[in-house]
Amino acid sequence: MAKMGAKVLKGDEKKEKREDMWLAQIGQQESHYYAWDNSESSLLIHQLGRDISINCLLRCSRSDYGIIATLSTGFHSLIRSGELYKLRRQMGIVEHWVYFSCNLLEWETFDPIHHRWMHMPKIQANECFMCSSKESLAVGTELLVFGKEIMYPIVYKYSILTHTWTTGMRMHTPRCLFASASLGEIGIIAGGCDLHGNILSSAELYNSETGRWETIPSMNKARRMCSAVFMEGKFYVIGGIGVESLKTITSGEVYDLKTQTWSEIPNMYPAPNEGAGPTEEPFIAEGPLLVAVVNDVLYLADYVLKQVKKYDKEKNLWVTIGPFPKRIASMYGWGIAFRACGDQLMIIGGPRVLGAGFVEINSWVPNEGLLEWNLVARKPSSNFVYNCAVMGC
Repeated sequence: MAKMGAKVLKGDEKKEKREDMWLAQIGQQESHYYAWDNSESSLLIHQLGRDISINCLLRCSRSDYGIIATLSTGFHSLIRSGELYKLRRQMGIVEHWVYFSCNLLEWETFDPIHHRWMHMPKIQANECFMCSSKESLAVGTELLVFGKEIMYPIVYKYSILTHTWTTGMRMHTPRCLFASASLGEIGIIAGGCDLHGNILSSAELYNSETGRWETIPSMNKARRMCSAVFMEGKFYVIGGIGVESLKTITSGEVYDLKTQTWSEIPNMYPAPNEGAGPTEEPFIAEGPLLVAVVNDVLYLADYVLKQVKKYDKEKNLWVTIGPFPKRIASMYGWGIAFRACGDQLMIIGGPRVLGAGFVEINSWVPNEGLLEWNLVARKPSSNFVYNCAVMGC
């Protein structure tokens, strides 16, 4: 069941252009004229001094930083440095924005607090990258998009500090179809396939503050098309397809960042499509598990049964808590996104309508009782959701 909470947005073009302009202010050149520019710009708000000025800015919405950056060179430099976001993270001040792509090289942002849609710059990539399989991951103040150009994998990196796309540092072991998740300024990828199609057990950690990849211990089992989350500060990998069989791996694995060790969780995920009856579709066509964590509780969007399930960690079992929103449809799990956005669970997608349709964002706060979806926003779109990530900073 869905209820109407916030006003449904239908793509106000004038408002979108205004928000895009605000975002773009951050990326302007240093030669820009600043209304308050003076020799004491390092003081920011002159009467308050730098420290109190920063303390005030930490409590501003990140959606306001684009305009604030135009006030002086001091504000511009501070916001582009990333210092505010580091301090916000230390103080536990976090705003979550949703980044998603319904067109192959184009990304959009949705601010669920202020209900703003914002266009991002288009990725300047060739047709090989445009047509390749892509994964995405938001880490710190960056959005990473993984794909392939001609014969070799490439990573495009979008920075909210500069509002620009650049090419990022490649992984030590280039791969696709891997599991990934982030926690603050770090992200971990695990499994997947290498350039020759070999299924991997290796894993790597990315630090967005240094821009570097670090090889970490490998999983116990090689797997591709798997999914990952952070829960209670640990990195979990669930499902996927192994080397010996095309059937989903039912065990999970958890990586402890403190001890740098992996532990296997037998039967963490039951046989796929359990309760759905026989199906004639080939198993290989199905997408990875759709999982998300809110308040250290793991949830699963079962795209076959169109049900949301909650994981009971103590009993190692899944409990069905309610249905999908009515208008959400997928193609064997592809075309929709299931994400945690702060204290909310979100399902992003829409009906499959050739040449017309829309993408909508439905949310639910788990601690507010029974599952009841709130339609947050809707936007015209003729495509389904290719990639989606949530950035909290």
